[in-house]
Amino acid sequence: MPRFTRAELESYRDAEVPDLIGPGLRLLFVGINPGLWTAATQTHFAHPVNRFYPALLAAGIITEPISPSAGMTEEDRDRLRARGIGITNIVRRATARASELTDEELRAGGLELVETVRRTSPRVVAIAGITAYRTAFGRRGAVLGRQPEALEGAELWVVPNPSGLNAHETVDSLAAAYADAARAAGVI
Repeated sequence: MPRFTRAELESYRDAEVPDLIGPGLRLLFVGINPGLWTAATQTHFAHPVNRFYPALLAAGIITEPISPSAGMTEEDRDRLRARGIGITNIVRRATARASELTDEELRAGGLELVETVRRTSPRVVAIAGITAYRTAFGRRGAVLGRQPEALEGAELWVVPNPSGLNAHETVDSLAAAYADAARAAGVI
């Protein structure tokens, strides 16, 4: 696993990470925005304490472990795309914490996400972060789980954020939430 100094990580502030989206997209996971480690490795949810990939494995969404902290392999990316799984973010620019984003950035990112969903036509969109979803889409009363409205024809779910900062969630609780969205998408 690489080790980055604080200065090295800071050099990735405002960098972008390309979407991981292929043909036959069934389930689009949406993070809030890339962290600095994610930007440094150009791999979504890459920070070593992020529980995204362990939760996907525990849920049966992926069948082989992915260890992205040094950067995801092309083989890993191909396996995700082959299963119809994609990853993007509400806001594209990297920050040390999602709390550094403004409400305006989240709302603008929500509009961009609508365009991404329109262009890629996933069956299910799973946004990982209830507070970011509420802000980006003006849904103050939203709760985790399946949302009553669709997003450009896709079933819309809001699932817990896998960041290590979201301490009350565990790999098992994340896996349960992610599995619900994956079943709706026909991935498991």
